[in-house]
Amino acid sequence: MSATFIDNSGECLRGLDRARAKALEMIGLKAEGYAKELCPVGTEESTGIQGYRGGTLRNSITHRVSDEAMELGSNVEYAPYVELGTGPHFVPPPEWERFEAEKGKGVGRAYVKPRPYIRPAIEDHTDEYRNIIERELKGG
Repeated sequence: MSATFIDNSGECLRGLDRARAKALEMIGLKAEGYAKELCPVGTEESTGIQGYRGGTLRNSITHRVSDEAMELGSNVEYAPYVELGTGPHFVPPPEWERFEAEKGKGVGRAYVKPRPYIRPAIEDHTDEYRNIIERELKGG
């Protein structure tokens, strides 16, 4: 009598792909929420503009999931300046190995201090995101 071998590796791989996609989407939704909570919003008082209604940056924050990654960000032109600051307040992130600029040099009358909202939305919740991945890989 011979044993029959059934190859289920394809289904296993598809299951892992589904779990990864679901985990990344869940992480994206969570991170997007955290970034929106942290994102500064201009007001009449902060801008000096009567009737000013802010929220463009906050409302633009979104995430995108690809096959193996989740990206969080905004398409608003000034988003990096809010996150990283400008002028003498700007400190390039550590991964920007070859960034060269003289502090305090630049165009403008006022500089913006960094008000991070994207980086902390990711970095401050890594344990939570790890738990989401583990839970989904174990079958949710």
